[in-house]
Amino acid sequence: MITAGVDLAAEAKGTALAIIEWSDAVTVAAPADGATTATPGAVDAGTEEPAPGDSMTAQRATLTALTLGVGDDLIAETATRVDKLGIDCALGWPDEFVDFVVAHRDERPLDPSSDGGMDWRRSLAYRETDRRVRARTGRWPLSVSTDRLGLTAMRCAGLLARIAERGIPVDRSGAGRVVEIYPGASLRLWGFVTTNYRTDARRRSELVTEVLAAAPWLEVGAFGALMHSSTDAFDAVIAALATRAAALGAYDAPDERMLARARREGWVALPNGTVDSLAGR
Repeated sequence: MITAGVDLAAEAKGTALAIIEWSDAVTVAAPADGATTATPGAVDAGTEEPAPGDSMTAQRATLTALTLGVGDDLIAETATRVDKLGIDCALGWPDEFVDFVVAHRDERPLDPSSDGGMDWRRSLAYRETDRRVRARTGRWPLSVSTDRLGLTAMRCAGLLARIAERGIPVDRSGAGRVVEIYPGASLRLWGFVTTNYRTDARRRSELVTEVLAAAPWLEVGAFGALMHSSTDAFDAVIAALATRAAALGAYDAPDERMLARARREGWVALPNGTVDSLAGR
């Protein structure tokens, strides 16, 4: 399996792309005498030894590409050769916001419930998936309607069109090749403390070290330095990891009641399980 993660910005500057190749899982058996046996080449150095008589599943993942300053064409081309592409950006806008803007443009009377209060404004500011993120993480994500994220979402809409032009159907609910990912929320759900990691270089470097220690099966090679120095690069790698959870079905998918809305608004694939579970452990 190959997964890719995109930390999308409004322009190529600030946009990063990570690609991870996942090896096939192999069951490794340990005879009673303690000598480990396995399919040749299945277990790499550093894999934890099973206890005598036990067995384990070994999985390796390799970061094969990590690129900064990425344009739409490279992302769209990447979508044609990976199993799942995760994008850190809202894939759509809240239904209520779209209806409000269209009604305002057409000079139609507003719904009587449009009282201008906080609850009404939040219904325009946040998608259903944003409310789910809030319920699971305790934090509101950025609003695609009212925050600067909207500029990036405009680019993302064009990017999705370019991906579709290459013959890849885009389902904003995440059921197809493309899925919406939220790296910060993914990290928190995996148990990492994310405070200030995007603005504090020292904290980011510490977090990179913590993530790599928790995922010893992930080989980053020379790209490790870029993960430490660039928040965009680090988020792209986290997006590629969270995309693995989506590809395995280990995430909160929209239920039947919410599916039609998710296909319009987009849906954040919040991972279930631990980061180690991505490697089948």
